[in-house]
Amino acid sequence: MARLFGTDGVRGVANRDLTAELALALGSAAARQRASGRARRLAVVGRDPRASGEMLEAAVIAGITSEGVDALRVGVLPTPAIAFLTHAYDAEFGVMISASHNPMPDNGIKIFGRGGHKLDDATEDRIEDLVRSGPGTRPVGAGIGRVLDAQDALDRYLRNAAKAVTVRADGLTVVVDCAHGAASTTAPSAYRAAGAHVIAINAEPDGLNINDGCGSTHMEVLQEAVVAHGADLGLAHDGDADRCLAVDAAGNVVDGDAIMVILALAMRDAGELTGNTLVATVMSNLGLHVAMREAGIDVRITGVGDRYVLEELRAGGYALGGEQSGHVVIPAHGTTGDGIVTGLRLMSRMAQTGATLAALAEPMHTMPQVLINVAVNDKTTVADAPSVRTAVSEAEAELGDTGRILLRPSGTEQVVRVMVEAADEDTARILAARVAESVSAQT
Repeated sequence: MARLFGTDGVRGVANRDLTAELALALGSAAARQRASGRARRLAVVGRDPRASGEMLEAAVIAGITSEGVDALRVGVLPTPAIAFLTHAYDAEFGVMISASHNPMPDNGIKIFGRGGHKLDDATEDRIEDLVRSGPGTRPVGAGIGRVLDAQDALDRYLRNAAKAVTVRADGLTVVVDCAHGAASTTAPSAYRAAGAHVIAINAEPDGLNINDGCGSTHMEVLQEAVVAHGADLGLAHDGDADRCLAVDAAGNVVDGDAIMVILALAMRDAGELTGNTLVATVMSNLGLHVAMREAGIDVRITGVGDRYVLEELRAGGYALGGEQSGHVVIPAHGTTGDGIVTGLRLMSRMAQTGATLAALAEPMHTMPQVLINVAVNDKTTVADAPSVRTAVSEAEAELGDTGRILLRPSGTEQVVRVMVEAADEDTARILAARVAESVSAQT
């Protein structure tokens, strides 16, 4: 039987794959697995503004309260806010209902353990077992959990995010693309509080327009807005605001790798970069490794997914990690990727140095990288097909030590991602297309 949990929770098309019945079962199973024997048992529940989130929120809360655990409903907030609030409210666990950067028909359920930390594989497996075994004996009467509404959740999160500001952003003009998502209120408020002049775009969620041609997966909208407004920078979030990508004053994209380079150098200069080490995934561009090597900073490599970055950060006690996609984790300011904290730290670095974002990103020289997503029937077996292995081997032989090839199944979609880096873009495109064709032939 297929595993329920992917790299970032349980995800699928709402009301088809991710049904109200499954959401209720997950809420119930999480409550049984995560709730301790303490007299006061509480779970935090938040969501992004997708229309299906209303239905799934109700189902998750029903599952939680059916097990005698109180549910604290915090409403529409970013994923990192739910992680923080799980700790701040001393809850047994937290639930975020969001499909992040995925299109509106999708939704997802992410579960955080005590302290706001993502669950490990073993804990997710135990929750899955409980989902499949069905409910046990449930409490009745006064033993049933209650539903509470938090009144100060947003303020608590904003106060915590503000701690990331090292130098106020007074005088900076920032355009923020909120993706019609969970950042729509939170991000402009956080950036204004830090002193920036904020121009918010795509900040009018209606439940149906999240990530629709905007946000961190459609950077062209922000690029045009930054140039049109003569802003110092632009910041783009995804639907649940755990990502942040940037745009410099000329409208050029500053991706997650470049952001990590900027923040790593800033933290090194401030004596905050524990072990003089940055944690990144296998998807980070070779240019990041070159920039860090020239700066005397070590890079630790993990598998794809911010959960693996988080595991390495915790295991080594490191202070900075992230992904090319814009998930950046600063453990001193949160237990998961936080796009708003990332934006605040970028503006602080600009204010501190007086440098433009383009100048700060100069140490990062991106090698041409081509990524092709190939839809497949079974993403777990394609890479082992003899014809695919041959195509990869031949492409690697052509690249030699001037680039690399990476095949990996998506953790959230039924696709295999083919990534090729090379010294020039034409070579990268030709080899990526060749390998992608061999993958596609397996469907």
